[in-house]
Amino acid sequence: MKGKSPQESFTIMNELVLPNDTNTLNNLMGGRLLHWMDIAAAISAQKHCNRIVVTASVDNVSFQHPIKLGDVITIEAKVSRAFTTSVEVRLDVYAQNIPSGTKVKSNEAYYTFVALDQNGRTIPVPPMLPETDQEIELYEGALRRRQLRLILGGKMKPNDATELKALFFGEEK
Repeated sequence: MKGKSPQESFTIMNELVLPNDTNTLNNLMGGRLLHWMDIAAAISAQKHCNRIVVTASVDNVSFQHPIKLGDVITIEAKVSRAFTTSVEVRLDVYAQNIPSGTKVKSNEAYYTFVALDQNGRTIPVPPMLPETDQEIELYEGALRRRQLRLILGGKMKPNDATELKALFFGEEK
């Protein structure tokens, strides 16, 4: 299977924060942002896999800045690593107030998707071939993030997390 560069999965999605998207303080509701992020990440994963994908996990999403009514949201998504049947997608979220000209990074997160065949069974995905220094750094960190997700999800025992053990305890992989 031919590998793909992260740039082939790069997706930019824009949304305008409208009154129906906000809470009583006129801030964007977190659930609405997570919904938009899931869509952008799924598009990115589908571009990489050329398959239908389903969300397997969402890493911690913390809000660095409130997003206000009328802001324009830009979500950038790109596959950071491919595993056997899944891909990790890195997202960066920016909020822009067009009248004032301000733009701030409000969120970042990792979503994991699993590729499915026409019968709903998992299917192998193309390898990801990082090119830039930043892509290589994200690629190398993806295995540690994956092991942490698997431990937190009860699918891996902490003792089996060789990458995490090496990070915390300096043990050999």
